Amino acid sequence: MSFKTPDLCDQYEAELGQTVRVLAPMFQRYGGRSSFSGEIVTLKIFEDNTLVREIFNEDGRGKVLVIDGGGSLRCALVGDQLAILAHKNGWEGVVVYGCIRDSGDINGIDIGVRALNTHPQKTVKKGVGDRNLAVTFGGVTFRPGEWLYADEDGVIVATHPL
Repeated sequence: MSFKTPDLCDQYEAELGQTVRVLAPMFQRYGGRSSFSGEIVTLKIFEDNTLVREIFNEDGRGKVLVIDGGGSLRCALVGDQLAILAHKNGWEGVVVYGCIRDSGDINGIDIGVRALNTHPQKTVKKGVGDRNLAVTFGGVTFRPGEWLYADEDGVIVATHPL
């Protein structure tokens, strides 16, 4: 699917702030895919990426994982091995409210990635977190089953496919 987030914002101007929401411009672009979209799957974790691996082991065709990592800048929630796993299982992309690592390698993988920044340190492994909850960051609430669209100009979320 080809789209431009500015065009979607213009097309759905009457729905902006309600059924269509725009994420604050706080994320860096990574991954080999500059634009991606899909149905939202959410994960709420803090400095523990055990559940990320579990989710990326599932079929992700047509889906985007939104990780609420609490905005932590103390470790990376996604690295090259998880990005390879996500790509292998068809995930369109991932938005990380936290950090990633192995960014050079991730940039060569055909997956869309948005994250606050990079960090070389890995996480602890306790298996703690929650899946498929509404999560909020960047001025937007992400609900499982909604739709995310990301490109060079930003990230938008819609209650229905656009």
